[in-house]
Amino acid sequence: MKNIFKIFLLSFAVVFTSCDDELDINTDPNSPAQITKGLALASSEASLVTILGGELTNLGGFWAQYHTQSPSASQYEVFDQYNLTTSYADRLWTEIYAGCLNDLEFTITTAQEDGDTGTVVIATCLKAYTFQLMVDLFGDIPYTEALQGIENITPAVTPGEEVYADLIAKLDEAVAAYEANPVNGGVGSQDQIYGGNVARWIEFSNTLKLKMYIRMAYTPMANPSAVNALLAEDNFITVDAAFTNFDDTQNKRNPFYEVQIDRLGDVNNVASNTLRDFYQDNGDIRIQAAYRPSGTNPLNFPSISQGTGNDFNNTAASYGRPNIWQQTPVFLISLAESNFLQAEALIRYAGGAGAKEKYDNGVLQSFLTYSKYFEKDDDLTDTEENLIPVFTADEATAAATALTDAGGAYEYNATGDTETLVRQVIIQKWASLPYINNIEAYIEATRTKFPEVVPEGTEDYSQGNRIPSAISTLPNVQIPSILFYPDDEVNRNPNITQHNSLTDNVWWDQKTE
Repeated sequence: MKNIFKIFLLSFAVVFTSCDDELDINTDPNSPAQITKGLALASSEASLVTILGGELTNLGGFWAQYHTQSPSASQYEVFDQYNLTTSYADRLWTEIYAGCLNDLEFTITTAQEDGDTGTVVIATCLKAYTFQLMVDLFGDIPYTEALQGIENITPAVTPGEEVYADLIAKLDEAVAAYEANPVNGGVGSQDQIYGGNVARWIEFSNTLKLKMYIRMAYTPMANPSAVNALLAEDNFITVDAAFTNFDDTQNKRNPFYEVQIDRLGDVNNVASNTLRDFYQDNGDIRIQAAYRPSGTNPLNFPSISQGTGNDFNNTAASYGRPNIWQQTPVFLISLAESNFLQAEALIRYAGGAGAKEKYDNGVLQSFLTYSKYFEKDDDLTDTEENLIPVFTADEATAAATALTDAGGAYEYNATGDTETLVRQVIIQKWASLPYINNIEAYIEATRTKFPEVVPEGTEDYSQGNRIPSAISTLPNVQIPSILFYPDDEVNRNPNITQHNSLTDNVWWDQKTE
């Protein structure tokens, strides 16, 4: 498995740049003769989406309860057991720091030397997104002293709240510098997400800042005035922030598909009752986008309860499985997520005015994203020419509208206290993120406690509930809320102290339970 991942990652970074030169993402970026800012940017995006769309799509799918371990295999049983070892994140951590963030630091430094304020915006957005993700997963992380190379190989950790505050400041600085002197250095198609379009990245910056402010909602750092200023500016993403440049050849495909489906044989991940029953009970056609069917019936998506794979003898093919194909994009932030962030912000900090419209549009945009990118194979083959959208844009619009209109299963109810209103938004965000951004769904569930984790037998999947995995090693209804620091980092860096438990809290995880 480790060798598969390494071969894939190195090939991936080379393939998706528009340059003919070979690129090793682990090459020291302090040698300009070997790498340019455009190549470093492309390499950083390759590192990020390989982790986000591979490792974290797999882990997030288990802990958000989109999929569970199949009866016919046991490779990821530790995920359902909530029993990750301290070595789990070794590869993830190294690729993010030594690959993605190191390349972004080089890109920013080089662009600043060139007076290329546009590329600084792009790389700063990606750096902020990546550091924010690492805080959300690990808590306090090397930040202030990080990325200094041999000058400091044992960086101290920076408290997560300080990382957040500095990331927001850095985003503001980069955008202000660009607006004062708009220079675009022309990384163009080497930016695989927005093609070097700085205006789109400024929208991304605003959306990412809103996301970070909303993460702070249950903390003393909650900042209503900053949120309302962003809402008043109303300059959020207008296009999904997604890496779409995959094709159907080896080492150029979606990273989850490349490893889990192609290399490992599609034997591990099967539909969890938690999500599958939510969709089915509510007549939600997104079930066809989240899962591939079992057998020849295109609407047959059998599932099992979280963590019960050992109770059955069927193979994975007997169940619905993640609907990820060779060219499925990896999403950083979707339009649906942006709308749900705005809806929650309006509920918390603007008296709820306009929240229904953002909520309704979030549901609609989720359906539309699935209609554009998620495919089915009518002949149950892997050939690209047989892949078609699971439903059309018109079908998506009709289905979403029927569910959010008066009397629909997802009709927004504007009565109730703040948490009652926010719950509606978060349940729909959770329902919008399967195989769009699985790890984001898990992180948001950790922050808000929605969907609630309830004792097995008391769940109502139609309303959105999770249950403890049947093979959980944690007591009662606990599930993990943080990742262990990787052994590789703890063993070589005396400034990092390992977490006590997977149930330790990230700094923003302060909601009273």
